[in-house]
Amino acid sequence: MADSSQNGTPSRAAVGAVFGAGVAQGIALVTFPAAGAIFTSPQHYGLSSTQYGMLFVPQAIMAIVSSLLGPTLARSLGAKNVFLAGMLANLLSMGLLIASQFLMANQTAAYAVLLLATTCMGLAFGLTVPVINTCAAAFFPSTADRALLTLNTLLGLGTALAPAFVAVFTGLGFWWGLPVLVAALCGGLLVFSLPLKISTGAASSAPHSRSGGLPPLFPAFAAAAFLYGICETMNGNWASILMSNTLGNTPATASLALTVFWATVTGGRLLFASIDRWVPERGVFRFLPVVITISFFLTPLLPAKAALPGLAAFALAGLGCSAMLPLLISFGQKQMPSIAASVAGGMIAFYQLGYGIAAFGVGPLENMASLSLNHIFAATAVPAIGLAVLAFVMTRRD
Repeated sequence: MADSSQNGTPSRAAVGAVFGAGVAQGIALVTFPAAGAIFTSPQHYGLSSTQYGMLFVPQAIMAIVSSLLGPTLARSLGAKNVFLAGMLANLLSMGLLIASQFLMANQTAAYAVLLLATTCMGLAFGLTVPVINTCAAAFFPSTADRALLTLNTLLGLGTALAPAFVAVFTGLGFWWGLPVLVAALCGGLLVFSLPLKISTGAASSAPHSRSGGLPPLFPAFAAAAFLYGICETMNGNWASILMSNTLGNTPATASLALTVFWATVTGGRLLFASIDRWVPERGVFRFLPVVITISFFLTPLLPAKAALPGLAAFALAGLGCSAMLPLLISFGQKQMPSIAASVAGGMIAFYQLGYGIAAFGVGPLENMASLSLNHIFAATAVPAIGLAVLAFVMTRRD
C-alpha cells in the first residue's frame, strides 16, 4: 500500500495507514471477546456459553472466505480497494454492535444483530489483515521479518487495548463506548486512505504456480496456522470466562487477565523484533510453542479467586503466542516463493479455521461431554504439542 514515488518507495502516509490499520483492526477484532462478560451477563444479553461461542462461527467462516479471496481481489480490484472494503466492514460491524444494545429486551432480535455484526467482523479481518501483512513485507523487503513483527506488534497492541477499554467504559456506565471508538478509528483511516495510491509492490507481482499445485510444505504451514488458531483463541476468547465464571474472580479481574494476555502477546512481538539480530527467528519459532504448551498445563491448576496466579498464567500464554503468526507468514513467504503473494491470506484462513473451532467448540464440550472449562484448557495442550512438532519440521531447512 503506497502513495508511490517513481522508484516505488512508499510514502510515510501509506506506511502510517498500513501500520495504523494494524492497531485499529486489533481493537476491532477483540471488541467481541472483550465484551464476553457483557454478552453472558443476565443483566445484559444473557447468552449461554454455546450462544456466546456461536457468535464467532460466522466471523470465522467469513474471515476464511475473504482471506482466501483477498489475493485475487487485490490483483483484480487493487490493494487499496480491498483495504478500504475492510475498513468499511469494520464500520458496519461496530454499527450493528451498537444497535444491538437497543434490542436487549428481545434476546432473539439482539442475537440476530450480533451474528450479523460478527459476520461483518470476519469480512473485515479477512480482507484487512492479509493485505496489510503483504504490504508491510513489500515496503521493507530486506527486513520483512522485522516489518511483519512490528505490524503484528501494533495489531497486538490493539488487542490488548480492547479489554482495557471495555473495563473503562463499563465502569463509566456505557460499555458500548468501545464500538463507538473503533468506528471512529476505522472511519478516520478510511478517509485518510482515500487519496493514497495503493500497491503491494513486489509482493503483488510475485510468481504464482502455473500448474495450480501447492508447494510440498504448504500442508505443514496450514496445519501450524490451524493449531495456532486453536491455542490463541482458547486464551483470547475464554480467558475472561474462565477467570470469572469458573474461578469466581471479579469481572474487573477477568478483563485484566485478557488485557495481560494480549499485552504480553504485544510485548513479545516487540521483544523478538528488537532482538532478531542476536536471536535467530528459527529459534524463536521453535521455542514459542513449548511456552504455549506449558501454559496449558498450568492454567487448569489455577486456584479459585486467586487473581495473581491467573494473571501470571495468561501472561505466559501471551508470550508463547506472541510471534507465532507473523513468523508463520514470513517463513511461509520465504519457503514458498511460488505463492508468496497468497501466503498471508492462506495462513489467516487456516488460523481462522482454528479460531472458529475453539470459539464455538467450548460450549458443546461443556454441555454434551460434561467437561469443565479447566479440562478443555488442559486438553488444548495436545494441539500445542502438535504445533511444537511442526515448528521443528518446518524450519529444518530454514
